[in-house]
Amino acid sequence: MSGQRRPPIPPGPWLVVGLERSGAACARALWKRGEPVIAVDIGEPAEAEALRNEGIEVCTLSDGTEELARARALARSPGVPNEAPVLVAARAAGIPIYSELEIGWRLLESPFVAVTGTNGKTTTVELLAEIWRAAGKDVVTGGNVGTAVSSLVGHISADTTVICEASSFQLEDSVAFAPEVAVLLNVSPDHIDRHGSFEQYKEAKLKLFAHQDASDYAIGEQELLAEAEGHAERVAVSSDPRVPGSIELRGDQIVWHGAALLGTDQVRLRGPHNLENALCAAAAALCAGIDPDAVRTALASFRGVEHRLEEVGKVDGVLWVNDSKATNVAAACVGLSAFEQPVHLIAGGQGKNQEFHLLADVAAVHVRAAYLIGADAEAIESELGESVECGRFDGLEAAVAAAHAAAVEGEVVLLSPACASFDQFPRGYEQRGSEFKRLVQSFAGFSET
Repeated sequence: MSGQRRPPIPPGPWLVVGLERSGAACARALWKRGEPVIAVDIGEPAEAEALRNEGIEVCTLSDGTEELARARALARSPGVPNEAPVLVAARAAGIPIYSELEIGWRLLESPFVAVTGTNGKTTTVELLAEIWRAAGKDVVTGGNVGTAVSSLVGHISADTTVICEASSFQLEDSVAFAPEVAVLLNVSPDHIDRHGSFEQYKEAKLKLFAHQDASDYAIGEQELLAEAEGHAERVAVSSDPRVPGSIELRGDQIVWHGAALLGTDQVRLRGPHNLENALCAAAAALCAGIDPDAVRTALASFRGVEHRLEEVGKVDGVLWVNDSKATNVAAACVGLSAFEQPVHLIAGGQGKNQEFHLLADVAAVHVRAAYLIGADAEAIESELGESVECGRFDGLEAAVAAAHAAAVEGEVVLLSPACASFDQFPRGYEQRGSEFKRLVQSFAGFSET
């Protein structure tokens, strides 16, 4: 697999809106290429002074509408909302809007494997990187979580594969983004507060495939692939024995184009959802020409990523699991379904206009008690309360203490919030998960699993 010819970057001046991690990286990449850059942020981000010292024009405490008159193209950070006045004005003026992801892709010659979906993106990206490493191939990861893709420009060779996580916020601005291998894991309601409806959210996800050509691969469930535009070769993934696929489950075997690849009991990741992630990762790697032995090796050894069904350890025979990355209802549901033992669920935060009755259906089967925190604790309790014992707590520490007092040997305490964290943890789900782990590890009798 080699990187295809990319369309050029349009000429500047460029207006870069939003100067957190990805916006700052984008401004630097364009500036180093010789493009005129005006970088703006409505606040006073930490990167602003560093960008000024590098020679870039930076305007803080500005929404960019005044600076737009000097721009011919606009790059926005994923966190800048669609209704931001500068974006509205750019659309009205016919000024093209690009994501940082697409700019990085255009400036790199490396082959791209891009992964999107409501849940499982980070796990699948890291699993793919593990497969590449098992095959002895140069690989880097980036995108929505971690390294901004544009920051890789000038630092990796054309032989290094980029495995990137692509969010709906990045994909909705796609103009020509076309990875050689594209994976759509799943789609369920999320970020409705950003996109306005589930259909618009799904449409953003499907843009991953829209610009691919016949030499590329589009990987996902058959029903989702049927809705996708683009001309890539379709590679159907099926975990349902009644539904055929290019890669599928047959009994206890993962089967690739009719030939057994490995047994499901050899996949180290926990839960049926992770088995689906493994199917998608295996298909992507095999389409990219990776040796099947490397795929088998990585699937058998990869333990997962931090904050996603991460087994923190045991206290008095109770297993404590950090699933802080479950920031939506669908993710929490698959987290709960990974356990046969009774679960003490810690959930809550900012609900993003989700419907919590879907969580209630799964909780009724798996949850012994729920410990609810954050802005939408009451809304969750109103749905779970009829079938699950619920309590509301002032914060994570109080919820953890209550769960510790109630759980008994053989049970699980699971932090799977089904919500964003920013009402309590401004640095995101990572901060929430790290605090959870700190609290658990402080208990007498704690031991790692």
